[in-house]
Amino acid sequence: MYRLLTGFGERSIVVAALVLIVAALVLISMLFGITRGKYHYKVRKETLYFSDLPADFDGFTITQLSDIHAGSLGSKRAVQQGITLANQQRSDLLLFTGDLVNHTAAEMEPWKDVFSQLKAPYGKYAILGNHDYGDYMQWESHAAKAFNLHQLEQVHAEMGFSLLRNKAVQLVKDNARITLIGVENWGKGGFQRYGDLQKATENIADDSFRILMSHDPSHWEEQVLPYRSPVQLTLSGHTHGMQFGIDLGFFKWSPIQYFYKEWAGLYQRHGKYLYVNRGFGFHGLQGRIGIWPEITVLTLKRSES
Repeated sequence: MYRLLTGFGERSIVVAALVLIVAALVLISMLFGITRGKYHYKVRKETLYFSDLPADFDGFTITQLSDIHAGSLGSKRAVQQGITLANQQRSDLLLFTGDLVNHTAAEMEPWKDVFSQLKAPYGKYAILGNHDYGDYMQWESHAAKAFNLHQLEQVHAEMGFSLLRNKAVQLVKDNARITLIGVENWGKGGFQRYGDLQKATENIADDSFRILMSHDPSHWEEQVLPYRSPVQLTLSGHTHGMQFGIDLGFFKWSPIQYFYKEWAGLYQRHGKYLYVNRGFGFHGLQGRIGIWPEITVLTLKRSES
């Protein structure tokens, strides 16, 4: 082999060595991704500043989970570690931004006891994602499909989550309050548009500080940013970061960015924020390569200006 390589010259040896190193790294990354990577939970923290945040909510913390996809999960021990890690953040509020299952409510049966352990003093709230409606499978009747969605609502309740379906609630802390809004799925490119932001906000004061849960991040640019009343913070999921890419903090890339302008992490426009969670579970690709499952922790801070 050495003689074969030397026959091509010293430069060719260097190039061949580099190719072999890159190939080995790719292979190792793929093997890690389909074995341990899909449960390689990472806590990502951001501090967000708002001039209109009520003073009593200064320092308020939110843990966000998204895209559990229970039908794809396999290792209860690994998932338990993720839930423990989420609880260790000791956030004030816990929010889940959709896609609890792949297709049916029954997928959550083996996992209810694990996800019921999630705790937050100001409550646990959830919305539906595009997979939660059962739209991607054949049902024997409309009644069967409707019953499945009813069962999924019951699962949320059994785990201690309040499901917000085009609805808003008030979160009260000391002498102040903020509004938490949850809309049903609203997507682009053929995804369902069940979300109704106007209905969800019809009884909210115009000067209320608002946090919106909307599964698909494309909703932010299409409807949330131009909405008549400001939504200071939107939380989404859906993209999974395509479960494949490069995510180094200072640099991130994934093929999903050619389909979604906002696909992972924090975005800011005109003083309003969007955070896109990379997902807790996985679907389709039975692993994660470079884009690790995420537990998001957001700290809200009041700025002076």
